[in-house]
Amino acid sequence: MTTISNFPELLAPAGDRARLEAAVRFGADAVYLAGKTFGMRCAPENFTPQELIDAVDFCHKKGVKVYLTCNTLPTCDDVDTLDEYLETVKAAKVDALIIADIGIFFAVRRTLPDMEIHISTQAGIVNHLTAREFYNLGAKRIVLARELSLDEIKRIRDETPPELEIETFIHGAMCVSFSGRCLLSSYIAGRGRESNRGGCAQPCRWSYTLTEVKRPDEHYPIIEEDHGTYILNAKDLCMMEHLDKLMRAGISSFKIEGRAKSEYYTAVITNAYRAALDLLKKDPDHYAPEPWMLEETLKISHREYCTGFYFGQPDNIQRTAGYIREYDVVAKVDGSENGLLRCTELNRFSVGESVEIVDKGKPPVSLTISEMFDEEMQPLSVARHPEMTVFIRCEHKFSPGAMIRKKL
Repeated sequence: MTTISNFPELLAPAGDRARLEAAVRFGADAVYLAGKTFGMRCAPENFTPQELIDAVDFCHKKGVKVYLTCNTLPTCDDVDTLDEYLETVKAAKVDALIIADIGIFFAVRRTLPDMEIHISTQAGIVNHLTAREFYNLGAKRIVLARELSLDEIKRIRDETPPELEIETFIHGAMCVSFSGRCLLSSYIAGRGRESNRGGCAQPCRWSYTLTEVKRPDEHYPIIEEDHGTYILNAKDLCMMEHLDKLMRAGISSFKIEGRAKSEYYTAVITNAYRAALDLLKKDPDHYAPEPWMLEETLKISHREYCTGFYFGQPDNIQRTAGYIREYDVVAKVDGSENGLLRCTELNRFSVGESVEIVDKGKPPVSLTISEMFDEEMQPLSVARHPEMTVFIRCEHKFSPGAMIRKKL
């Protein structure tokens, strides 16, 4: 029988305060987020210094750790502002910094000698020698490159100090570049040096055709479908069915990708993996996720799924355009009493429609909406104004923050 000494943590993304609260509410052990600078995702709102202080305080009161990304490849102008940024970090009392650049690493060691340091996937760690040297320099954790197999990860685990923690991604978008290092945005999207400083425009998801130099007006698709071929468009990662194998390889932290994704995505995916990990902890020798847990991964906007490099060279190029999206979030539950759900509308929905309610730690519950009311308790047939308060007739109680969705 397998014994568990250090059970893996579930690490969820937080692009803003709403997504942070969703990650915490739906079961994350830790969250990772960014300030307004030095983070590899500039599309999310991220956190001002005061918002960061408030976010850490909120998480710590809930027993959740906070890791702050400081993982861009900075320019000289960037590092001129580092000292000021580290004062923000110190005031916020985050649990760890995620770092890719060796100069930033040593600056943090000098300025914040007690700060826990995690080495970003941007550093491209693929062997035990590099992992061990980062540990010797003072790193507490390494976030391995995504291009490693489970066997390679296990060897790194076996040949590094047990105190060194190992983190890998278990779910979300993947890059066609190595460990997230990409210049496509620089060359194609006019982002200059911003590709590795938070400014990825995801040109790998675009449709491309070939042209011949003497016939610039003639475009030749590499036929896959009518819209072209998506030869750079990676599938998404989903390791829900293999969490036991990841744990046995010695991985300390299971990371969900998606700081630029929605609050709904954060809630649903965190909830599904939290339930799966709780199942794994109960019986690690006979792990099999329940069907609803796997189905939840299909009910968010996603590309085709694959298992990345974990089991060898992947077939991870999606041959079609865009995302698969079959559900839309329509409301969030604020409270539940007297046979009514008090909700905040997010998207249009109507009486007579069937919806599902996603609450923490549970399979989704189906509900056909029989009655709705506005704040004055006047009957509604359609909720059509985002942010309005809506009361829905429902005899079941749900937690504040539960998400209501409908099939498109």
